[in-house]
Amino acid sequence: MALNKAIIAELEHEAAGTRRVLNNLPEENLSWRPHEKSYTISYLAQHITQLPVWVVMTIKHSELDLSKGFDRKKAETKADILALFEEHLATAKEVLQNVTDQEMEEKWTLRNGDNVMFTLPRKIVLRYMVLNHIVHHRGQLTVYLRLLNIPVPGLYGPSADEK
Repeated sequence: MALNKAIIAELEHEAAGTRRVLNNLPEENLSWRPHEKSYTISYLAQHITQLPVWVVMTIKHSELDLSKGFDRKKAETKADILALFEEHLATAKEVLQNVTDQEMEEKWTLRNGDNVMFTLPRKIVLRYMVLNHIVHHRGQLTVYLRLLNIPVPGLYGPSADEK
């Protein structure tokens, strides 16, 4: 299987779980955070919705310089968050459709000005900075749900709330 097809398949598989978590977001608690150093539910959910955009940045460019910033669409409601996730997911899958294995092997750099944070093959960046990153923050959101006594959906099998 070509690398782009494998990444698309994994992205779609993880998107199903992400949708289940985002669907359980408590509209009335979007500004809640478990600790003063933690993100709010809204910010964390929006961060997750933005991560598929990294597919586009990774495929279309050879690097990203965080010191220059990048545009982030804002979402005010749970419906907006879900719509933004679907929009970014569709764009990511579209960009991945025509990427060759050779292009997936090309190096990509994340920097903050002169500080190079890492240089890795695009295929690793997609796993590390997109897929794993989504799973990580989605896991954080499930903890937020648990702390608010909101049912946690199953992701890799049924959750305690679904048994």
